[in-house]
Amino acid sequence: MTVVLKTMSSDEFQQYLGYAIENFANEQIKSGNWKQEGAISKAAEEYERLLPDGPNTDNNYLFTILDGDLKVGMIWLAKKDDNKGFIYDINIWKGNQGKGYGKQAMKQVEITAKEIGLKMIGLHVFGHNKTARSLYEQLGYVETNIKMEKLL
Repeated sequence: MTVVLKTMSSDEFQQYLGYAIENFANEQIKSGNWKQEGAISKAAEEYERLLPDGPNTDNNYLFTILDGDLKVGMIWLAKKDDNKGFIYDINIWKGNQGKGYGKQAMKQVEITAKEIGLKMIGLHVFGHNKTARSLYEQLGYVETNIKMEKLL
């Protein structure tokens, strides 16, 4: 396996955006942050706010994750300031999960981050996503905040 990050094309971005909005809305619903009604609209507004110029938004790096010619997923890194970046999204497409692509993509995006001068990368992971949390911990990411709630 040789994982390479390729800058996302406009067509790839449009495909990703459709998936991402729905996925983000569903994750917010699953986490109890949003109600089903209006979730898609809220998610679309968030993506418009974060990526007003789509894949050409300054200081945002959207990549297709490749293994040879096979598109296995995507990753989005944003430069927040001169020292810190933030991974807004990483997805390994169904059928490619559990094969080590996520771990390799994270290592590749760290190389990219260093090349653009970043000293630190942050990310958010939903509490219910134990697989992702485990991966990030293996890669040296540490929890900096924990939000807890109880349904009454």
